Amino acid sequence: MTTGPEAPAASLYTDLDLPAPLESLLGDPDDPGNPLGSAAFLAADERGDLLSTGERALDSYGLGAEFVPVALGGRLRQADHLARVLRPLFRRDVALGLGHGAGNLAGSVHVWSSGSSRQRRRLADVLLRNGRIAAGPTDPSGGSTRTGLIARGRGGRLVLDGRQEMISNIARAEAVTVLARTGDGPGGCSLLLLDMADVPRDRLRFLPRHRTNGARAMYLGGVEFQDCPVPESALTGDAGGATGTVLRASQVTRAVLPAAAVGTLDQQLRTVMDFATERRLYGRVITELPHTRSVLTGAFLDLLIADCFATTVCRSLHVLPGPAGVYAAAVKQLVPPLMRDTVDALSVVLGARSFLREGPQGGFQKHLRDLPLVSLEYAGGTVCQAALIPQLPRMADGWLSDDGAPDELFRVSHALPDLDLERLSGPVGRRDPLLAVLTETAPELRTDPVLGPLCRQLTGELGRLRQQCLELRPGDAGTPAGPAAFVLAERYAILLAAAACLGVWRHNGDNPSAFLRDTGWTAGVLSRLAARLGCPPVPGAEAAHDAVFAELAERHRTHRGFDLTGRQLA
Repeated sequence: MTTGPEAPAASLYTDLDLPAPLESLLGDPDDPGNPLGSAAFLAADERGDLLSTGERALDSYGLGAEFVPVALGGRLRQADHLARVLRPLFRRDVALGLGHGAGNLAGSVHVWSSGSSRQRRRLADVLLRNGRIAAGPTDPSGGSTRTGLIARGRGGRLVLDGRQEMISNIARAEAVTVLARTGDGPGGCSLLLLDMADVPRDRLRFLPRHRTNGARAMYLGGVEFQDCPVPESALTGDAGGATGTVLRASQVTRAVLPAAAVGTLDQQLRTVMDFATERRLYGRVITELPHTRSVLTGAFLDLLIADCFATTVCRSLHVLPGPAGVYAAAVKQLVPPLMRDTVDALSVVLGARSFLREGPQGGFQKHLRDLPLVSLEYAGGTVCQAALIPQLPRMADGWLSDDGAPDELFRVSHALPDLDLERLSGPVGRRDPLLAVLTETAPELRTDPVLGPLCRQLTGELGRLRQQCLELRPGDAGTPAGPAAFVLAERYAILLAAAACLGVWRHNGDNPSAFLRDTGWTAGVLSRLAARLGCPPVPGAEAAHDAVFAELAERHRTHRGFDLTGRQLA
């Protein structure tokens, strides 16, 4: 049986009292009798195996279709919609989310971008019948690509030699995309789509599986090719043209994975709320203690920051394809560390229970170990910062004068044109419409007693950042960059996140949640982002924290998501 996909973006706010189809199929993770619950995933993690019943459930849902464009018979239209579909996986098991989410996405997006019609049809067929695909490491580092594979032409075929040490699901995949050197110089790398059924087994050796501390159930292994013939039709795109394809594809993976991983933070916060609403100390439930309440409120605000920023960047792939690559690198370098910091703070509330490997809080330590892999999968934070740095001097000149982004970038319930990877190949340019939302909105809020001072702080930081970026020496704007340039990239990402939060607040008047239409949460998220920049507290910024906590407590009581949608959970 294949369930229907999640409601399209145009109806995001309809049926919020019903769980999303995949969420409903997986059931309540906290139900001890649920074969797809947390206890089952914990046991599988202890064994170092993906939960087989979980994989079968994803097959019954037809998850592979989520990665296939509609034109090829699948359900892929919008990047932000795909991220929301994947959140139930990350809520339960990062290994399942990465193995069946990140792997399928990274393995396919290169082919949708540059593959031949035949390759696209072949890969669509694999995914639509729930076959496994894998992707070798392809993310560009400093504008180039690196690989341990070499492909040489011989007798009308390609002969592949070398090894890739770490590829998720490599031994289980029907199709694999790999990067191989086919020539000399910066343009000497090509992408290959390998049909594993056609690869001679005597010329291929699977390397031993790597064991990991986090996401223990991931099948992370390697492969070695020895004088292995593959057809020339395996070339994906032009020979030597891998860099452009990889740059386009990486924008999608960098945007979607952090947005999907918001589901992990949701579950961590929910676990701590379960504990905190029952635990008594000094004669009171600990949610009444100021420190506990402050930590929980801050975690809720951090989750909203992550969702605002990641969802906005996913939508930028459709709306602002020029600067979308910069935004995708920024969200990948900021959101996973932000979520890790939040979980570290939540662990203090749990205390020693944050180390338990079984029972109601047993999933917390698992997600705590798993979450760092979201940062590393298909591009670490340092790689993303290195991608940002060369763009900063070019974009900084217009930061105080650019026009703001179009409204549809932020209207999360509005449908967008289908994802068009070809549009992502354009130049970044000098405009920065997302960041311009900050300078565009600040004058409108100047009389607000809280948002006004917060916006002045943020625009002041933007002015200082602009000057520092314009002063970057050529060596700092390239690779390798100096340490100061990496700090500037981090501060830029924080300011982008603030602009995304302002944009989402301003342009979602149709949101059924009165809480999200109000200014209290906006002041809270801007205050937390300003604090990350080292700004002093703004008087009154925490005045709405009681209302923020009340919203958190109500969503927890009624079992609703803590994200921008707030949909009913299983």
